[in-house]
Amino acid sequence: MRRRPPRRRLTITDRFIPPNVDILLTVAEVDARVGALADRLAPRLTGRPWTGIVTLLGATPFAADLMRALMARGLDLGFDALWLESYHDERVSSGRIVVRADISRPLEGRGVLLIDDVFDSGRTIAFARHRLEAKGAAEVLTCVFARKPEAAADGLDAWAWDAPSRYLVGYGMDDAGKMRGLPFIGAIKGA
Repeated sequence: MRRRPPRRRLTITDRFIPPNVDILLTVAEVDARVGALADRLAPRLTGRPWTGIVTLLGATPFAADLMRALMARGLDLGFDALWLESYHDERVSSGRIVVRADISRPLEGRGVLLIDDVFDSGRTIAFARHRLEAKGAAEVLTCVFARKPEAAADGLDAWAWDAPSRYLVGYGMDDAGKMRGLPFIGAIKGA
């Protein structure tokens, strides 16, 4: 009787790597970068009450992980969300930012940690910063997970990773609404 060779046991990540995606950062590398960013941010988030504000939708997983990492360092920030849209399911920003949903809590006298996924042109962060300052934020610090090489020279206070100039997916970042749930950060092959 012929014996079959043992089958390699697949992990959840192995099963869900789309064939058109290159993995750039593993789950462990993402976690390490979030922790290192929290270490750098923690000393700056003192002296007044702070609120973390995530820009929806792409930065949601990063914001959740960063908020937990800051809590582990003894910082209990408030939390809110600002839903901005500029890509409209395309791979290039339209250049027009639309507010889909605004924040729900007052900001007067509070510091704001503005959390986004990717910094490339800087338009979204600049738009959100001005909006939050107009709502009374005492200070707005900006942070993103990925900073692209073509990013503007200013307008960003902290970032977790210098990303390549490729179209990123996973860890909240999507391609027309797909691949947001990938636990790693990848890039679309050829894009």
